Amino acid sequence: MFRKVLIANRGEIAVRVARTLHEMGIGVVAVYSDADRASLHVRMADEAERLGPAPSSESYLRIDRILDAARRHGAEAIHPGYGFLSENAEFAAACEHAGLTFIGPSAESIRALGSKTGARKSAIQAGIPVVPGTAGAVTLEEARAFGQAHGYPVLLKAVAGGGGKGMRRVEREADLESALRDASSEAERAFRSPEIYLEKWIEQPRHIEIQVLGDRHGNMVHLGERECSIQRRHQKVIEESPSPLVAQHPEMRQVMGEAAIRAARAAGYFNAGTVELLVDSDRRFYFLEVNTRLQVEHPITELVTGLDLVRWQVEIAAGARLTLRQEDVAWRGSAIECRIYAEDPYNNFLPYPGTITRLVRPLGPGIRIDGCIYEGWTVPMEYDPLLAKLVVWAGSRDEAMARMIRALGEYDVSGIRTNVGFFRQIFEDGEFRSGRLHTGFIDEFFARQRPAEPSADLAVVAALAAALHSAAPEATPAANAASPWLAAGRQELLR
Repeated sequence: MFRKVLIANRGEIAVRVARTLHEMGIGVVAVYSDADRASLHVRMADEAERLGPAPSSESYLRIDRILDAARRHGAEAIHPGYGFLSENAEFAAACEHAGLTFIGPSAESIRALGSKTGARKSAIQAGIPVVPGTAGAVTLEEARAFGQAHGYPVLLKAVAGGGGKGMRRVEREADLESALRDASSEAERAFRSPEIYLEKWIEQPRHIEIQVLGDRHGNMVHLGERECSIQRRHQKVIEESPSPLVAQHPEMRQVMGEAAIRAARAAGYFNAGTVELLVDSDRRFYFLEVNTRLQVEHPITELVTGLDLVRWQVEIAAGARLTLRQEDVAWRGSAIECRIYAEDPYNNFLPYPGTITRLVRPLGPGIRIDGCIYEGWTVPMEYDPLLAKLVVWAGSRDEAMARMIRALGEYDVSGIRTNVGFFRQIFEDGEFRSGRLHTGFIDEFFARQRPAEPSADLAVVAALAAALHSAAPEATPAANAASPWLAAGRQELLR
């Protein structure tokens, strides 16, 4: 087993990985940018190394500086977390070349699955259904031909992409040229590749993913599904396991799990990975992509299976055999995760950096928080505004939702705006509670919960709510009951 591991990441995932490494008796080396000098992941490490200025291009994306830090501190392995270099085949190869173990799949697997079009071809060869799409990157003329052949809407996606970057839904041919130009530009900035391919748009799909785990000796299992349909701007914000749909049709888990293993085996995969699928209204599933890393939402799988995925990642990287057989994997209860962001849900989810002046975390049975914040810490503007993941477990989905509502009510992050109040509204929503989920859920939720064209922005509404509160406190409950949007505005102002 390794004596010392460098975590090539920041924020809550660096804290999460450090905790398991400490439990395993492994020394932890943190890296940080100037913006993260006072971050929690640095405080938790045994040793730490500055990488450079705040921009990720000068810090967390600098392979040379990360490898130098590992050598100087005597680390034997590198855990990439998620994001940044976690799915960078060149980074994985550079680690191996430097005599360091990359805690993840091989560079060859990352390279094979990193291309979305290449992964689609591999899935087709493995007999897994895929959404109709182009075989590779397209020109404008080829995109027009695809739209004419398959009809609109269509979805533009970055060949080297993920996380919603370089993704655009196009409703009609007249919008195709500008959308392709914008998607290509965003993909170039995010992935250093402007290539875009097309898929046919599936109306109101569910986004369901399968966690796989394999060793270097050819053993592989799946750990069940996660429902990830609640998204904003193509990024997940609420995830749960089991999926409400699969809970009603349990035979789906076995079929999708077997397909996920075939997809991973086709790329010679080992370590932890996730096969993402779209499921249509007829419960037909389609291969979407493979994430060659630990997922943000891995805690819900840990809670329903009782497994520590980071520990398994480390042990597999050290050469251990997977002792789990598929029949050994069992799922118990229901787990739900909310991604707590410093953002304003009522203003197009714009990031809201600032200093945290008060922090009260929920406690009690079945509650887990993977976070990176503390009172007095300033949320940096340079990175994704994810603050923490609030995760609950209970014996059933209804009990888990009740527990999440209670936990959200106890969560207080003051000094900045967060999406905590927005999540409380989601969990009170009848459509969500009934499990009728799809990737366009949030847009429809806003259409149901507030005026389609409000006459004032959130700040004005919040000020009005505050005035009502100070002038006639006894009238505020009635006003809140009449307008959830007004209640949310007042709540945000009082935060």
